[in-house]
Amino acid sequence: MDLARKEVTKARATRVRRPGNATRLGLMAVPVVFFGVFFAYPVVAIVRRGLYADGGRHLGRIVDVLGEPDIRHVLWFTVWQALASTVLTLLIALPGAYVFARLDFPGKQVLRAVVTVPFVLPTVVVGTAFLALVGRGGLLDELWGVRLDTTVWAILIAHVFFNYAVVVRTVGGLWSQLDPRQEEAARMLGASRLAAWRTVTLAALGPAVAAAALMVFLFTFTSFGVVQILGGPGYSTLEVEIYRQTAQIFDLSTAAVLTLVQFAAVGLILGVHAWTVRRREGALRLVDAAHTARRPRGAGQWALLAGVLATVLVLILLPLGVLVQRSLDAPGGYGFAYYRALGDADGGTFLVPPINAIWNSLEYALAATAIALVIGGLAAAALTRRAGRLVRGFDALLMLPLGVSAVTVGFGFLITLDKPPLDLRASWILVPLAQALVGVPFVVRTMLPVLRAVDGRLREAAAVLGASPLRVWREVDLPMVRRALLVAAGFAFAVSLGEFGATVFIARPDNPTLPVAVARLLGRAGDLNYGQAMALSTVLMVVCAVSLLLLERIRPAKASTGEF
Repeated sequence: MDLARKEVTKARATRVRRPGNATRLGLMAVPVVFFGVFFAYPVVAIVRRGLYADGGRHLGRIVDVLGEPDIRHVLWFTVWQALASTVLTLLIALPGAYVFARLDFPGKQVLRAVVTVPFVLPTVVVGTAFLALVGRGGLLDELWGVRLDTTVWAILIAHVFFNYAVVVRTVGGLWSQLDPRQEEAARMLGASRLAAWRTVTLAALGPAVAAAALMVFLFTFTSFGVVQILGGPGYSTLEVEIYRQTAQIFDLSTAAVLTLVQFAAVGLILGVHAWTVRRREGALRLVDAAHTARRPRGAGQWALLAGVLATVLVLILLPLGVLVQRSLDAPGGYGFAYYRALGDADGGTFLVPPINAIWNSLEYALAATAIALVIGGLAAAALTRRAGRLVRGFDALLMLPLGVSAVTVGFGFLITLDKPPLDLRASWILVPLAQALVGVPFVVRTMLPVLRAVDGRLREAAAVLGASPLRVWREVDLPMVRRALLVAAGFAFAVSLGEFGATVFIARPDNPTLPVAVARLLGRAGDLNYGQAMALSTVLMVVCAVSLLLLERIRPAKASTGEF
């Protein structure tokens, strides 16, 4: 009997595990090629051109650039504002994470969609709104008579605006799945409410808080549009300085050095983030999130809910309201004059009416979503079973586009994808390819936890019964991850709509995207251009809000979908 059992086990290992390893490598091949051609190749090419300019090797230029006082100031400000933004975001967003995780109240899905809208809005749009709210001469100055330099505060608050959802969804998603009976048991054993929360809940949330903090730090460390609009000439992050050196000063050597510095920092951040995610996955027992949220009880919970609602009102709805108000505030009175003007082409800013940017963005975003789903879906399937360093390195590769300079990627597209068989500079597909690079990480992070939650024995049983890997995916995985796939598509679509850093280099004047159109309109003087920019921004905000509201309606009812 034992011999027969060993033979069955050996047969299963032969039929399931060995083909599984080969299948995993096959699934990894397409994403690796995609990232190699459309990410690594452009980035390496532009960095190499900068470091080896004029036919000579100038690796010593790294020391020279980092020794310049202006560059040291950029490095200091990049790190400082990222740390300050991260701490401020955690302080403001953690109460929101608790409310969304533990409390059940009317309009919760709508509110969750509202707090996520800023994350996918173009940074140039919100930067302008915050300039009017908390910049010099803005709302903060008028109401409170602040005489200090509010530029830094504007940047920090705008970063909280963008990253509030990162903490709420990352920490709140895990918090909603923690069994509250563990904390109740600690209190029954004599621990105070604060001690029970600190030793049980906070300890379990630690990895999720660390992961959210690292992601916020990453996004603010590489901040571009917000700092460019609000910072002025005195404040630049690495990303802004790379853009300035590339597009304005044409100093590729300095830009290449800064790109390498940012690349090294992003690699370190992602490495630490991957470690915190593994800790979170391996140390917790989770329960059905639907059973942990309850109606507010007691004055404390009602006060906390009211505080979070007030925060959302002031921090998120007020800036979004400013966009709507300014899009309607025409010279002849409130109305839709700026929206009607979007249908006219003046031959200056654009070669086509600005309204065309709406349809261009929708078409580009749909194409980018399709690409991101294919690449991200294959990558998530390859990462389903945890493995060694090769798979962890592959996972880190997929996250790099979120932190590596989008400016470098966009400019790299122009100087690399211009020769057969990759002569794509005149092709419309160039923009969706750049947008898909940003969408793929969201697809992977959304689908991966759901795929890992599928019982592996179901796949093995199907394989033992003779099902091919494709049929196993179709019959076992797909029914369980269908909703996650739709959520991933929604996030990829919304993020593609708002991509700006790379698109600003490659979008053609006769086919602008919404973020590029807004930035160009804001760059021209005149009330009409400004009003049209606000009108386009409002349209983009509404599209993103509707998309995210639909996502909330199709999210799985049990647990939060994905790692974001």
